[in-house]
Amino acid sequence: MPWLNGELLAPGAARIDPADRGFTLGDGLFETIRARDGTAVWLDRHLARLAAGSAVLGIPPRFDDSALTEACAAVIAAERIESGVLRLTVSRGPGPRGLPPPAAPSPTVLVAGHAGLPPQTPVALVVARGTCRNQASPLSRIKSLNYLDAVLARREAAGQGADDAVMLNTAGRVAETTIANLFARIDGAWATPPVEEGALPGIMRAEALARLGAAERPLSVEDLRRAEALLLTNALSIRAVARLEGVRLPAGEETAAGLRRELGLPG
Repeated sequence: MPWLNGELLAPGAARIDPADRGFTLGDGLFETIRARDGTAVWLDRHLARLAAGSAVLGIPPRFDDSALTEACAAVIAAERIESGVLRLTVSRGPGPRGLPPPAAPSPTVLVAGHAGLPPQTPVALVVARGTCRNQASPLSRIKSLNYLDAVLARREAAGQGADDAVMLNTAGRVAETTIANLFARIDGAWATPPVEEGALPGIMRAEALARLGAAERPLSVEDLRRAEALLLTNALSIRAVARLEGVRLPAGEETAAGLRRELGLPG
């Protein structure tokens, strides 16, 4: 049962205005939130990032954090989610045709829930060559509804029989993958690309940074190729990389499993 603009609705009853700018222009942002033991995990951090992203886009808040917290709890209860996923989506709402936003927008706010989490199994990666991540854009620092570069990169990965793709920035350095932050253990030390290189400031990334004692520094594709281990992190998973462009990596799953245990992730 989704929660839309302040109301919990029956399945199939939610409707979005055809003029909604989230649909017509991708004018909005979202958060993917893990649900565990019937509660939304790190919800305060997700709401803080949502507010920061809304400020970047100039979308005024329609609901305060208390109302959004209640909305997430209502969806979890209605869907009877013990372990699963919430998606909190905010668009600028309906608007006239064209790019200029309405002077007084009425944002659309949707919370949807799904039981179950993605697998925590090791991943096969390739490096996307057909598109890149623009580290100079403010959109690289928020979870905007514009994910087409990631969609293209994921199609490229699937075409090569891989699970995900490394996204490079405009300088040809590593940013992240299509859905995860990336950590590399090189010469015994963990490192991850800085936000300034195009990495999203992930919620799980912050946890992994602290727990691994990782350094934030630019990484090249060659750095990844000589890494002893690679990890991918997002709000829902911590996964080791088993292969990079067909080359098997010697380690990583033990570290991934240890972090999952620390943070209460299954698998």
